[in-house]
Amino acid sequence: MSQLSVDSSSRLPPAHARAAGTPRLLAPDDAARRLDRLLAAAAGHRHALVLTHDNPDPDSVSAAMGVAFLLEERAGVEARIAYGGIVGRAENRALLRVLKVPAVHVSRLDVGDFDFVALVDTQPVCGNHSLAHERPPDAVVDHHPARDGFDGVCFADVGGDYGATATIVAEYIRAAGLRPPPALATALFYGIKSDTRDLGREFSRADVTSYQWLFPFVDNPALSQIEHPHVPAEYFEALHRALGRARRHGEAVVADLGNVYVPDIVAEVAERLISLEDVRWSLAMGNFEGQVYCSVRTGDRRMNAGRMVRQIFAMQGGSAGGHGSMAGGRALLPHGPRRDREAFRRRLLRAFLAAFDAPARGRRLF
Repeated sequence: MSQLSVDSSSRLPPAHARAAGTPRLLAPDDAARRLDRLLAAAAGHRHALVLTHDNPDPDSVSAAMGVAFLLEERAGVEARIAYGGIVGRAENRALLRVLKVPAVHVSRLDVGDFDFVALVDTQPVCGNHSLAHERPPDAVVDHHPARDGFDGVCFADVGGDYGATATIVAEYIRAAGLRPPPALATALFYGIKSDTRDLGREFSRADVTSYQWLFPFVDNPALSQIEHPHVPAEYFEALHRALGRARRHGEAVVADLGNVYVPDIVAEVAERLISLEDVRWSLAMGNFEGQVYCSVRTGDRRMNAGRMVRQIFAMQGGSAGGHGSMAGGRALLPHGPRRDREAFRRRLLRAFLAAFDAPARGRRLF
């Protein structure tokens, strides 16, 4: 394998870590240079696996679609898209269904059948993907801040001034001189839209430029179906339970959902609660298949939710990821008596409240 190629010399730190002002737009030749290195890393291979993070969101799915498209169109490599965990949120399931995304669960594949593996919207040491530790990926494309663990990786394009991994991939496609098919354009457009909260959260000029470039190629009726899907009764039950259990701790609001029907609902509740007036932090927690999932949002640009969540979950033996205003983590619940699991969750909650500088005692919202 060739030496690691991390293109960071012309990349800026995330918007929340920089001084206020208009971020610099990456020059087109920079995207072309990074694309050339990705294609060079894939050259000579025959079968590629493009793997999202577990329980993938639209940004991860769309970026995987784009990387697979480029590998097939420009490197002549047959590519498959796979994910671990489940696709639980109604909008995410609708994206796969409406756009007929050829993604399969990684358990249905033998990773050994692929001579090239790319991770998108995650990184080797994040712990939120289903690639075995002994099999390093050949390529990594991710907009989150760079972590360690790139030994054996041929190409890595990570970090930088991007609100979504879909933006990086859209730049590749544009640099390749390709016109994205409607399904791919719609997915990438929605990936940017959802990860930046309609270009209102941690976005850069690069996100805006890709968003505008993709728009003429978007299948708008399909996009409407994705954004306004039918939801199961369990969704309303979970939302009702979350609001009923939510507690205010000073400038933080916390909701413990207990057992959840899909892990995605935890992030959705945290997203809703951060809109509460005079709140700087929101935290949602839920149990799913023997693990506790936590999701954090902050409206304070001086804070870094990703760094906080990584530190807390590292102390609890879990995994986490995220960036300035949004982050999430998961950890195995202890086996044995129920009181041990409850004690673990209380320790986790206390750690978050201390990090929020919020009082330990809270009051119900209602």
